[in-house]
Amino acid sequence: MSAQRIRQAVQYLSFVILMYGGRVGIHLGSALPCFACPFVPGCGGFCYLMGLQGYIGFGLVAGAAAGKEVLVALGWFLVFVVSVALLGKVWCGWICPFGLIQDWLSWLRKKLGVRERYLSLGGKKAIGSIKHIFLILIVTLPPLITAKILPPDLYLPFCNICPGKLLLPLFAGETKYLALNLDNAVTLWVSVALIAVTASTLVAAFFKDRFFCLFCPLLALIHFLRPLTALRLVKEPTFCVGCGNCRRHCQMDVRVLDQNISQAQTMECVDCLRCLEACPSSGALSLKFLGFQLFSSSRWATSAWRRKP
Repeated sequence: MSAQRIRQAVQYLSFVILMYGGRVGIHLGSALPCFACPFVPGCGGFCYLMGLQGYIGFGLVAGAAAGKEVLVALGWFLVFVVSVALLGKVWCGWICPFGLIQDWLSWLRKKLGVRERYLSLGGKKAIGSIKHIFLILIVTLPPLITAKILPPDLYLPFCNICPGKLLLPLFAGETKYLALNLDNAVTLWVSVALIAVTASTLVAAFFKDRFFCLFCPLLALIHFLRPLTALRLVKEPTFCVGCGNCRRHCQMDVRVLDQNISQAQTMECVDCLRCLEACPSSGALSLKFLGFQLFSSSRWATSAWRRKP
């Protein structure tokens, strides 16, 4: 069975578990390295970014004196680190529910015969810098809210504008985030921002594969922990024939894949393994877990991978 077929099966199974698992007693905690959303009724676990904002704002700041919240925050951080160490960016390319939604949009674009749009190198870098801005805001805004310097309605600032908050609950029948919150001026503008960001992301993800992943702060966090990761995409430059298949088929348009280097996992890589299956050179690209090979490129790459679909 091909890696892509396995990946697709894992994506759908993960979607069901993370979206509906809580309804049958499954809960994988609040430190998942993927965009599983706590605003989904009956979810089976949720994104670490929500807990991170909460612990920074209300745990480490408000509860530091007691010490209990600090230990809880450190515990969930360790769970996050271990999860990333085991699976790395497989969380992004194989497990993330919001990633699957973006893949559905890409599938629809291809069915309609619409060509994918590509970003210039400068445009890609500019959009990619947004994830670092998000990380800064995630760390700096919650303490300001706790200290009452910023309005309390800005609680969980990233979650308030995350497209996952609006889209993912729809699959559980929750539609209230589609409406504007008229409680006050702050909640009104936050809900306007949520709808605008979500709509923009959907349109952009239709024309560009995995557009949101380009500026996803969670992907950046996972990449920072890359030295600890047991699961790695490895390139053997001496086996590379320079055909460019890997780069043409990359969902994230990683522009160093076809170069004569051994580092294949850039910050943008989501380990979808499309490059590996498109590579016609045996052993040029491999996915390894603690050094043991799980998948490897082959000279028997099918004709379907020869050209960009």
